[in-house]
Amino acid sequence: MKTDLTELARLAAQVENQQHSQGLPPVEKWNPAFNGDLDMRIARDGSWYYLGTPILRPAMVRLFSTILKREGDEYFLVTPVEKFRIRVEDAPFVAVSVTQREQDGVSLLEFETSVGDHVVADTDHPIRVYTDAQSAEPAPYVRVRGNLDALISRAVFYQLVDMAEEEMVDGARQLCVHSVGQRFVLGKL
Repeated sequence: MKTDLTELARLAAQVENQQHSQGLPPVEKWNPAFNGDLDMRIARDGSWYYLGTPILRPAMVRLFSTILKREGDEYFLVTPVEKFRIRVEDAPFVAVSVTQREQDGVSLLEFETSVGDHVVADTDHPIRVYTDAQSAEPAPYVRVRGNLDALISRAVFYQLVDMAEEEMVDGARQLCVHSVGQRFVLGKL
């Protein structure tokens, strides 16, 4: 099922009307019936497209990002009464900055995503790095919310590497960063 711009505008208006003054909508509690596929795509660089055209309004992208839900390997925009599948090329968000700071004597890493979310790396928001077996290129991610991840941009990953310390992990020299008392391995040396 394809939808047109009128359908997208109607969905956006419905979401705006349901937004709570604080926090994100409780999408994990919403389980409406599947309504079909929406011709919306989130590119690997974090750009959002509708009907093949970039969505250039950051407020619109932010709005839709708040109703994004992942089930298995599929992504959906959901409201209490509707559920539309969309395509995500890699991760739905991109971590565009990282700040290393201390709070109450505890060192932490705080990421900002392309849609304005802020997340501190910890046990609920781990940093994970997958390495391509053929190219050996790293693909780093940080958990943002629920089971939604942000691809850590190349520039931010380089910042993490600069912050990293060499440690022995599982008998191998690894580059590691720490946040809220947790160790996150960036890769072998």
